[in-house]
Amino acid sequence: MLMRILRRMQPLFVLLALLFMALLLHSQWEELQTHQWQLNPLWLTVSAGFLVVAWAVEIAVWLRLLRTVGGHLGYWPGARIWFLSAIVRYIPGNVWQPLSMTLLCQRRGVKPEATVTSILLYQMVTLLAVTPIFALYFGITGNWGLLTGLLAGFGPWLVAAGLAPLVAFVVRPRMLIELVNWLLVRFGRDALSTALPRIELILVLGLTVVDWMIWGASFCALAFGLNRYTPQEMFSLAPHLIAVYPVGFAVGFVTLITPSGLGVREGAFYLLLAPILGGGAVTVIALAMRIWTMLGEVAAAGVSLLLPDQLPIADSDLAAVDNNQRKRAA
Repeated sequence: MLMRILRRMQPLFVLLALLFMALLLHSQWEELQTHQWQLNPLWLTVSAGFLVVAWAVEIAVWLRLLRTVGGHLGYWPGARIWFLSAIVRYIPGNVWQPLSMTLLCQRRGVKPEATVTSILLYQMVTLLAVTPIFALYFGITGNWGLLTGLLAGFGPWLVAAGLAPLVAFVVRPRMLIELVNWLLVRFGRDALSTALPRIELILVLGLTVVDWMIWGASFCALAFGLNRYTPQEMFSLAPHLIAVYPVGFAVGFVTLITPSGLGVREGAFYLLLAPILGGGAVTVIALAMRIWTMLGEVAAAGVSLLLPDQLPIADSDLAAVDNNQRKRAA
C-alpha cells in the first residue's frame, strides 16, 4: 500500500526536487552573477577521464557479483547492458533501470533471479562502501557543513553508527544474503541459496571504495575545471570534494523519492560544502556534476546502440551464454 502511494506521488516528488533546485539557484543568484567563473579545459578532461575509469570499475564490481549468484556475462556485453539501462533510471519510478537490466541480461541467458539479486547486492555493497569514507572524513575533519554546530558533540556516535552495518556484514556476511533474500521474497522472487564468502565481500567492498574515490576525484577535477584555484587551495579543497561526493550520492540514493536522487543529492552537497566553497560555487558544481554524468551516460548509451549487439561477443562470452542456458535447462 505504501509503495503504491509512493509510486503515485513520484511525479510530485520530481516537481518538488526541481523546485528545490530552482530555489537553490535563486538563493545564490547574486553570488553567481558576481563570481568570475573560468573554465579550465585540462581539468575538465581529467574529470571526464576519471568518469570513464569509475564506470569501468563499477561495471567490473557488478559483473563479479553477478557471477557470485550464478550469472555469467563477458565484460563488453555487461558494459553494454549497464549503459543502455542507465539512461532509463531518470524516469520517475526507480524501477526502470533494474527492470531494463533484467530483460537485457535475460536475452543473454542470465536468469532474472540472478540479475535481480546481483543488482540488490551491488546497491547494498555500494552503500556499505561509503561508510569507511564517511567515517574517515567526518572523524578527521569534524566538518558537518551547515550542521557542524548542531552535530559536533554527536560526531563520534554518528561515525560509530555509520560503521556498524559494515562491521556487522563483514563479520557475518550471511546477514547480507539474508537481507537480500528478504527483499527478493517481498518482490515475489525465490530466495538465494548461494552464500557470499567473507573474502569475496571484502574484495568487492575494497573495489567499490576505490570506485567511490575515483568518482570523488572526478567531482573534484570538475570543480577545479569550473573555477581557478591556487595549488594551495586545491590541496586544501581536494579531500573535502573527494570524500563528500560519495556521501552526498548515498544520501540521494537512500531517499528513493526522486529518480537518481534528483535534488536531494545536490542539497546534501550544498549542506556539507557551502561553508568551505561558498553557496554559489557548490550550487554550480553540484548541478554541473549531474549534467556531466548524464551527458557521459547518454554518450556511452549511444555508442552501445550504434554497435551491433552480436559483433563484440567473443568466444568466452558465447561460452558463458551457453553455460547459462545449460543451467536454465537443468
